[in-house]
Amino acid sequence: MYIPKHFKIEDEETIYDFIEKNSFATLISQHNGEPYATHLPLILDKEKKQLYGHFARPNGQWKDIENQKILVIFQGPHCYISPSWYESNQAVPTWNYVAIHVYGEMEIVEDSQELFGSLAEMVTKYEKPDSSYQLKDVDTNFIEGMSKGIVGFKIMIDRIEGKAKLSQNHSEDRQALVIQQLENTSDPQNQQIADLMKKNLEKRTLL
Repeated sequence: MYIPKHFKIEDEETIYDFIEKNSFATLISQHNGEPYATHLPLILDKEKKQLYGHFARPNGQWKDIENQKILVIFQGPHCYISPSWYESNQAVPTWNYVAIHVYGEMEIVEDSQELFGSLAEMVTKYEKPDSSYQLKDVDTNFIEGMSKGIVGFKIMIDRIEGKAKLSQNHSEDRQALVIQQLENTSDPQNQQIADLMKKNLEKRTLL
């Protein structure tokens, strides 16, 4: 990913936190000689530096994905930035956004207990704390039957790139003008970018 130095996210914990908060990813590999992508949620294990997930078994991407370098993209908030918001119109439009690219190799999970563990962790992550639903309470035979329709995997992370393009290449005064305009809209993406820009200006931990 092209990352000018002023947009690069250096802090590892900041990157991990972003992945956990924006865990619906795009997984890209070569399949049948062509680039191929699947959109799916992933669970991060920071200690092992691994990502866990599963394919629908009919999705053939898993069949030739081992022993190749794969790319996983985590996309955060993004929005259009108008030059009409600046103090001068001698500028061009741009787009602010946050994205993380993860590179690694995949291993198919054959062990049923390991697969169930990753599924249970995923359910726990997305269910509300007071939810009455837990995977362990579902009939074992039903779970085993459903599990035959998926292929579990883990991705061993080799490298991570983080980019937060938040108008850092403009003056602080101009950044403040952009924040003001974004906060005056009701769009959630605009609001999120404005919040990240404010944190960046205040020199607090990004994201």
